[in-house]
Order: sequence, then C-alpha cells, then structure tokens
Amino acid sequence: MLASVFLIALQAAPDPWNLPIGRPGTVTVQPGELWDLRAGKKTSMDQMIAAAAKRRYVFFGESHATLPHQEMEADIITSLHTAGKKVIVGLEMLTRPTQPVLDRWVSGELDEATFIQDVDWKGQWGFDFDAYRPVFLACQKDKIPMVALNVPRDWVRRVGRSGFAGLTADEKLQLPSTMNLTQAGHRKVFNALMGGHPVSGARGENMYAAQVLWDEGMAHSAITAMQPHQNDPNVVMVVLSGSGHMAYGQGINLRIAMHAGERGLNIAALGVKGTKKVSRGLADFLYVSKD
Repeated sequence: MLASVFLIALQAAPDPWNLPIGRPGTVTVQPGELWDLRAGKKTSMDQMIAAAAKRRYVFFGESHATLPHQEMEADIITSLHTAGKKVIVGLEMLTRPTQPVLDRWVSGELDEATFIQDVDWKGQWGFDFDAYRPVFLACQKDKIPMVALNVPRDWVRRVGRSGFAGLTADEKLQLPSTMNLTQAGHRKVFNALMGGHPVSGARGENMYAAQVLWDEGMAHSAITAMQPHQNDPNVVMVVLSGSGHMAYGQGINLRIAMHAGERGLNIAALGVKGTKKVSRGLADFLYVSKD
C-alpha cells in the first residue's frame, strides 16, 4: 500500500523541465542536440554565441560535475573571448571570501594542486574538480577574470533555520536592501525542485527564504562585479550555476533584472538517456547531453 502511494506521489510530482512558465509550447529533445527554444528548433553553436555576444549577461544552468556541461561552458567562454568580447565568469561554486585565491589562479600564480588546497575546493563545492578543469584552464589561459558569486554557506544555513532574522546587521548590508519573496514563478520552480511537496509552515518558508538568499546574493555579487564596466558594452558576464538558479528566467537572472534592469541570455543544459519533452519556457537555448 505504501509503495503504491509513493509511486502515485512520484507520478504526480511536477517535472522541473516541463513547467508552464513563460514561453508556451514544448520540444522533444535527445542527446547531442542544441536547441533555440525561442524559435522551437535545433540550432548551431555559432548562432548561440552570436546571440550571447549581444547581451551583458549570459546564464548557463548546468548539472553539477557533468563533464559535457562544463566543457560546453568552457567552449562558450572561449568562443566569446575569441569573438572579441571582454568576458567575466561568475561562479556559483565558490563563495565571496575565496576571491583573492581565485584572482591568484587567473593570474597564473597558482598551480592546480595549490589552488585546490588554498581555495578549499572540497569544502567549498565538494564535486570533483576534474569536471570543472576545462572552465578553470580556459580562464587561466586567456586571463579571463573569475568572480566568486556565492554568499558564505553559513548564511544560507542560518536563513534556512531562522529566516532573514538569522543574518546579522553587517551581513544584511552586503545584500540587496529588498529580498523579494513574492515571485510566483520563482516559487513554482522551487516547489517543483522540492518534488512538488515542499515543507509547509514556518520551516518551509525559511527554506524558501534560503533559496531567495542564494539567488539574491549571487545576483548582488554579479551586479557589483559588473559596475566598473557599466559603460563598456563589450563586457559580458557568463554566470555558471546549477540549472535551478536560472531555469525559466526565475533565479539569479530574475534578481539581476529586478535590481539592475538587465535581462541576459539563458542557456540550460540537460542530460537525457533517450528523448524528453521540455518546456520552451525553460531557457532561450538548451544543450542536451547524454545522461
């Protein structure tokens, strides 16, 4: 009986890749394809890069430590650099206090083993560095600045337990003055990622506040890093994060649009075994790898 109930619950859970948010319609995809979801048709890398080169922000939503996704990230970064763009790379993977170590990596001052140790990669991220090597080597090779976007993880834990009251006055000064909890699309994505059954009551609201903190904090870091370049249209920031932080334009990208008035290009990456139906509202472009 319990197994049957569990199966029904799984079947009823919303598919995060197929939510009715934004652009209507679906496409059916399979491994090895690159889609322009705006047009609802397959496309090329050149066309995606041409679209990315017209924006100041490009958001790439990965599956963590999935090498084809990180290789695509590196290809996008290198392609934009080769096209003459001044690229900055924003990383969910590292928190703000690691920025000095990240700068030393980009400058070529650190070898890989020293960087992994000094940045505390295992404690900061935990996923195998091997998957992310293509991104870090591409940036070091071309001296492309990298920015640690994430807020300290202790902030997220405290907000998850106590809401925004868990932050100190000084910590709040390092965040946007408003932390909007009323975005229906954002909450819909959050609920889907929670399996359609988010924790309710005060605990559930605090968990949702922690997600908002995550997205708001990374958006604030990105906007701050771009401020010195606000009059240079040739600068583009490529923001690398998990897909949940950019899907349907409801994550970091939404918060940047709210605070800075700039909408970027959204690229999602998905791994599938065979074919899968995906909402056209998920992103502007979709890269499909083999799961």
